[in-house]
Formats: sequence, structure tokens, C-alpha cells
Amino acid sequence: MAQNTYECMFLLDTNKVSGDVQGAAKQLHSLLEKHDAEVLASRPWDERRLAYPIKGHKKGLYYLTYFRADGSKLAELERDIRLNEMILRSLVLRIHPKLVDAMLALARDEHALAFQATTEAETASGDEAEDADEDADEESE
Repeated sequence: MAQNTYECMFLLDTNKVSGDVQGAAKQLHSLLEKHDAEVLASRPWDERRLAYPIKGHKKGLYYLTYFRADGSKLAELERDIRLNEMILRSLVLRIHPKLVDAMLALARDEHALAFQATTEAETASGDEAEDADEDADEESE
């Protein structure tokens, strides 16, 4: 069967994670690899107060993961996700093949890092221009 690329947003119990995000990530990766999924990118997204309590929790850690797996194994994976006590909720979406590269670049922060570097370069060149203008003003006085 053909391999599809999926995006999964996990909502994790902050009490179970309790500051050990690396351990939680390792547990999520082992859960995915158990079902022959290849993890392409993963990172913590945000820790937020929930709009309404979920299983008695008012706060949760959102964790974003991209993986490649057979579609036939997805039902088993989702079953194991529901049985995991650390995961409050999850949403698995199939990514269209044309969007995979762009989504992975964003997930790995490659696009954000490139944007940040460009912004910093523009700011630095703008600061140098301002310094040159100030020096010219001082000389004219």
C-alpha cells in the first residue's frame, strides 16, 4: 500500500508531561514507530489554557508531528492514541502530496529561520544607514 504523509496535533496532559517534553516526544515517537510510521518532523507547538475542560484538565500542551505511514495502519494507530493516558485529544490529517515539502519546511522552522535571518539582515542594514545619517548630520553642524 502507498505511504501517505500525515500531520497529527496531539493535546497532551501537562500533569503527565510535567516539564519533560523530551520524554513525551520519545513516547509519541515510539507509539508512531510501533505502527511502522516514519517520523518526519515533530515539535512542541504551544501550552495553553483550554476553552473548556477536557477530562477535567484546564490546560494542555499542543504537540505537532508529521509522519509517513500506510493508510491501512492508521485505524490501529488512532486506537493506541486513544488508549494512551498522556494524550487528551488528537487530530490526524492526511497532507496532499503537493504540500508535503512546504509543510515540513514550516514544521522544521526552516522557513521561519530564513525569514528571521532576512529580517535581522534588513534591520542591521537599516541601523547602519541610520548611523551613517547621524554621522553626516554631526559633520554638517
